[in-house]
Amino acid sequence: MNKPLLPEGKLTLANSPWRAEVELQIQFYDLDPMEIVWHGRYVEYMETARCALLDKIGYNYPAMKESGYGWPVIDLRLRYAAPARFGQRIKVAAAIVEWENRLCIDYLISDAASGTRLTRAATVQVAVQMSNHEMCFVSPPVLWHKLGLTPPAP
Repeated sequence: MNKPLLPEGKLTLANSPWRAEVELQIQFYDLDPMEIVWHGRYVEYMETARCALLDKIGYNYPAMKESGYGWPVIDLRLRYAAPARFGQRIKVAAAIVEWENRLCIDYLISDAASGTRLTRAATVQVAVQMSNHEMCFVSPPVLWHKLGLTPPAP
């Protein structure tokens, strides 16, 4: 993997070199009694995009487990701007915006046709050693390598 070109300043969904996007269609079973997508379904949409992103860097959940680390989500933030509705096609973009001490991923859920923003979100995951269940305060070298970066010296 070539070393990614990192932009100056803070990484964002728009400028991150580690980005993936999926397109989904809203199904009937996603709706609440108000006939809009139930708020909890957005977390599933984010998981789909996150898996596509992790696949892209070669570090999805089986690879994480094989490397000896679990990466539980410890923080989740969602900000709804507009509802998604039955039959609507949506795009869910995910990008890694921080990796040094934790894995932070930002998300944008938008209408696939118009690009109208529906939801912004973010997750934070931390590395946990599978052997002793201890949280790591620095992301392990395997993540750095999957991102095409050189980890800092210990």
